[in-house]
Amino acid sequence: MRKDSETELIKQTTIAVPIETSGLGLHTAVPVRVRLVPAPPDTGYIFVRTDLDDFEIPATVESVAQCSYATTLMQKGVTLSTVEHLLAALRGGGVDNCYIEVDNLELPIMDGSSEPFIELIERAGLIEQPASRRALRVRRKVSIEEGRRRISVEPSARFEIDCMIDFEHPLIGVQHRTFDAGEPGAFARDISAARTFGFTDEIEALRRANLIRGGSIDNAIVLTPSGMLNQTGLRFRDEFVRHKILDIIGDFALLGMTLLGRIRAERSGHLFHAMLMSKLLRDDTAWEVIDMPAAASTNEVSIAQAAF
Repeated sequence: MRKDSETELIKQTTIAVPIETSGLGLHTAVPVRVRLVPAPPDTGYIFVRTDLDDFEIPATVESVAQCSYATTLMQKGVTLSTVEHLLAALRGGGVDNCYIEVDNLELPIMDGSSEPFIELIERAGLIEQPASRRALRVRRKVSIEEGRRRISVEPSARFEIDCMIDFEHPLIGVQHRTFDAGEPGAFARDISAARTFGFTDEIEALRRANLIRGGSIDNAIVLTPSGMLNQTGLRFRDEFVRHKILDIIGDFALLGMTLLGRIRAERSGHLFHAMLMSKLLRDDTAWEVIDMPAAASTNEVSIAQAAF
């Protein structure tokens, strides 16, 4: 690992005190309790299955087992599903190290967004740790493409996401948003509340596949052919693309550290996120790990001040 020339470095963080919540799994409908616990420097995120003798599943790219309608991790045959919303909150909330105790096989869906987890982190508070925060800095462009779907990551002094989605639905259509992590509080304000969404014409097939058994209008935007079942309306006009950005942040948290690079995603999903991370990590000329400087350039100052 190359150490940056700056003498002042951003420090790692963990939560100040343990804090917990509970809910239902989106796909399994099982009740689950989640407890966030402070962790030492350089721990990263580690899930702990308390129902299985505290079996640990590290939140890493190597642990990814399935990426269909959610991201599922597996270690030695033990799985944990739908991890992306909590991971997005940890990364977006500026937490570097955390043990996540879970007493079932899926994270709770809560309201379908990361906002309840962000509120949990804010209630716990953060403490600074002695070790410097590390970042994976992209050195050259890496991309994945399949038909009209594509995703890439390229060098940038910031963590940026340029996302486009395209659904033939009157409430969605083509939506595009660029998210800049350089603005303090941007994730909590602009992204965390965006909910997951699904379509009524897919419900029967998904339930036959033992998916979305815990889904409802309380934890997802449910779209009919001409509108939506939810009476409360959208939280943002472009809530759909914001949620896709949330998923990208959650999945890329599996890198184990802050990403310094620009992600461009068009019609992507969890599988494409995992494929891109794997391809990037396999090419050790495409990235380097650095200690994050507190001040090096205007852009890097913005990163240092951001939640990422």
